[in-house]
Parts: sequence; structure tokens; C-alpha cells
Amino acid sequence: MHLGRVPPRVAKAGRQTIAFLWRGWSVLVSLCLLAAVWQAGHEVYGTLVLPAPMETLAALARLVERGVAGPAALATARDALGGFALASLVGILVGSVGGLSVTAGRLIEPLVRVFLGIPAIAWVVLALIWFAGSGMAAVFTVVVTTLPVVVIGAMQGARTLDADLGDMARAFRAPLRVRLVDLYLPHMLSYVFPALATAMGLSWKLAVMAQVLGGTAGIGEGLALARVNVDTAQAMAWIVLALVMLLSLEGLVMDPLRRRLEPWRAPRSRRDAGGGP
Repeated sequence: MHLGRVPPRVAKAGRQTIAFLWRGWSVLVSLCLLAAVWQAGHEVYGTLVLPAPMETLAALARLVERGVAGPAALATARDALGGFALASLVGILVGSVGGLSVTAGRLIEPLVRVFLGIPAIAWVVLALIWFAGSGMAAVFTVVVTTLPVVVIGAMQGARTLDADLGDMARAFRAPLRVRLVDLYLPHMLSYVFPALATAMGLSWKLAVMAQVLGGTAGIGEGLALARVNVDTAQAMAWIVLALVMLLSLEGLVMDPLRRRLEPWRAPRSRRDAGGGP
């Protein structure tokens, strides 16, 4: 029986479904391995040092039932994402200028190295002194710590732009919008996205750290209370909550955005599913 050629839309939907299932299976296997190692550690060291995964999930469920997990998660997300957004905007702008201008680059590079060399805990302490009682300590810490990372990515992207391609585009009188969207932006994204992914992970860690030391509302405050009460299960529950939020944000926002803006970087599973090169 001749079934005819599969419509392109159906084929594309099939490839996307296979790629999604493959990614989901990989994540499930990784989580199962992590849970097995976690359970083994619990069997060796006991609940006080490392509570079992089910004990941690039960503690997290109690936090949700008491109505404290949601507000704490929102407070941490506000601090982390607010600082991340500001650092991303400023970092991309400053890094692009530093990459396109030799003079600006020479002025920016030493400052970036200085900021990278300052430990994050030092920024937290300074932020608690400078912004005591204002609630801005976590945001400030996120901004000053992740900003150099984004600046470096944007500078490298701008510096490695192919001048010959730009000259060719101008020779063929390509509109400025076309040059920006189809030539410069894809090249910049290949350098900026890894920097943004690193900055995103750092943002959550720094926000929680500032909240732990400053006693401000959020997941960090919950961790501080768990430490005072010597409640390891609750401390692990707060850590799991922070990880779930971070991974959900990366999986639901960052990864789809990267696939949308960088379609040429198709995962190997998707290329294999489509049978393409």
C-alpha cells in the first residue's frame, strides 16, 4: 500500500515529539540516579546528616500546606530575577560597546577583572551594610556578581564579528534591520546565551545567600530558620524548592527561547529524529 509522502507539518510534529520524549526520559533517568545516591547516603549517615528523599518531600509538602513555601519562593524569584534582568541588560550593552570599540574595551576589561576577583560573600556583606533594612541587598549582590559574566560574553561576541561579512552585506545594500537580525544578532547570541545561563544559575545562589545572611524574606530565611532548629529535612526541602524553581525556569523559558533564537543549534536527538545532518 502506498501511503504517500508524510506532510511536512506532521513530520515536524513527530520529530518534536520524539525529541521531547527523549529529553524527558533523560531527565527522568538522571533524577532516579540522583535519588538512588541520595538514599544510599541517607542509609550511611542517617537522617540528621542527610534525610531520605521521601522525608525531604514530606517536609516540603508541610511547608506548602502551611502556606510559607509560596511567598518565600516568590520573594527569592523577585530578588534573583530582578537582579538578573538588570545585569543582563546593562551587561549586554556595556559588553557590546567594549567589544566594538577598542578604547572602550581597554577601559572595561580591568574593571571586569576586578569585579570578578571580589568574592561573592564580600559583596553580600557590603550589601547588608549599605542597604540594611531596604531589602535591596540580594538584588545588589546579584547584579554586581553576575554583571561581569554577561559583559565578558557580550564583549567576546562583539569582538568576533566577521568584518568581511559586514562589508559584504553593506556591498549588497542589505538593510540595517536585516544586518542586525540575520547577521549580527545570531553571532552575538552564540556567546551571550552561555553567559546568561551561567548568570541565571548564579542569581539564585546569590539571592539565597544574601537572604540567609540578611534574614530577609525568602528561601534563604527558611534555610536560616531550619539551621537554628537543626531541622535538616526542612533545610533540604528549601534547597529542593529552589532547585525546582531554577530548573523549571531554565526548562520552560531559557531553553525554548534559545531554541527559538538559535534554530541552527538543534540538539543531536532532534537531528537524529529528523534524519538530517
